[in-house]
Amino acid sequence: MRRRMRHRRALLPAFAVTALLLAAGCSSPTPHAAAGTAGNGPTQVKVADQPADGPAHSLAVAAAPATGATATATAGPAGSGRRAHKTALAISSYDSHTRRAVLSDQPARRGGSHGSPSPASSPVPSGAPHKAAVGDVIASAPAPGAPHGLLAKVTKVVGERHGGTEVQTEPATLNALLGDETAKGEVPVDPSSFTVDKLLPDVKVSWAKAGDVHVGPKGATVPLGSLRLDVSAGIPAAQGAPVSAAASVDGYVQVAPQVDFTYGGAGTDAPPGSAYLGVSGDWTSGWAVKGRAALTTGTPLRIPFAKLHADPVLQVGPVPVVVNLDLTCYVQISGDGKVTVDVEQKLKGDFKAGGTFGLAKGWTPVSSSDMTSTPVRASVTTAGTVKTALGAEASVGLYGAVGVTADLAPYLRGEASGTVTASSDGKAKAEGAWTVYGGVDLSGTLRLQLSVFGTPVIQRSIPLGALNREWRLAGGTF
Repeated sequence: MRRRMRHRRALLPAFAVTALLLAAGCSSPTPHAAAGTAGNGPTQVKVADQPADGPAHSLAVAAAPATGATATATAGPAGSGRRAHKTALAISSYDSHTRRAVLSDQPARRGGSHGSPSPASSPVPSGAPHKAAVGDVIASAPAPGAPHGLLAKVTKVVGERHGGTEVQTEPATLNALLGDETAKGEVPVDPSSFTVDKLLPDVKVSWAKAGDVHVGPKGATVPLGSLRLDVSAGIPAAQGAPVSAAASVDGYVQVAPQVDFTYGGAGTDAPPGSAYLGVSGDWTSGWAVKGRAALTTGTPLRIPFAKLHADPVLQVGPVPVVVNLDLTCYVQISGDGKVTVDVEQKLKGDFKAGGTFGLAKGWTPVSSSDMTSTPVRASVTTAGTVKTALGAEASVGLYGAVGVTADLAPYLRGEASGTVTASSDGKAKAEGAWTVYGGVDLSGTLRLQLSVFGTPVIQRSIPLGALNREWRLAGGTF
């Protein structure tokens, strides 16, 4: 069963974010795995690869006001002397196939984040059409026909239409608007701004923001600025396997994300000296796996349970910068169907992930994660292996162009080995040892669309590399 749940729009990721964050982290060279601690002692895992500090920054970076009007900024062509400034200009409509837009002096109300607005959101015609000029560069928050925002340059003025001017456009870059300015800031994301598609029946969404609290399942307390997803899912047994060869996963992810943005300009017709786009925030999660899962193939079974999307708008000086976040949360399990497990762990910490640009090295990945895990309970019986993950596939970009993709998979892994002996009187005895591990897998890709900053085009996608951290949670004998 599929149900769609749309939260009120505001700003940014939540779980979605989450994966990305920890995901871009996969880019840095894999350091040595942290030493595990036996029993129930907490284990700490640290990875750090921070962007270098840039020059002094002059433009403020903040969350764009949540108003009904579409925020827009314009600038003239390079050399015109017309720097970026706020304007009452609005995108009344945009056709992504022809790249034609209608510009109106009457601000348009924002439509939905996933498609064209309803008739009620159409702009009121203006008495005097905007006099657009070839070479003008436009940056707009989400608008009718441009649900992920618009960054474009006018290449032709087609003519006047009722209430506005129709223009032909082509993609533009941020340096055409920001020029030689500099900007750096971190902006918290409003958890209520996510749209959520529930892919499984038993998925619960909770969030809290100042002045508005959506209480979690069973009265769970959600800190301000946090988004929480709770899931309970059965893991189907392989075809022909006994009823007992089944398992279940119950867990939650809670994240308070923020978007990190840096721009160090060198002029409207030159690549910026530096740039950075990423996500960071506080992370808490916990999940439990119980039962025995029988899988007949070596391919892990992945079960998506929710899709999330947000288009937070950053106000960088006068320019609205639209960040696009998508996330698919999933449960994954692999194993030989022989191990029976009853394990649970909790994770808490923070993260940072994204891509940074410098003239010397081009685009490179950035990641930082400081996590502490604590086993709540852990036991494994019989010989075999099992691995379960509560993870997410995420993407982040600007104005509808994906710049970074990432796959974050925090996991639990159990293994047991032993022997079973039988005697002539019909009695059997099992002897062996078991161990349960916690861990995180991260992987991802930098995409050529990051050139939206005005940086050189990446000729091919750049893998962020694979990052794995694993620590011992508990062990014993049977």
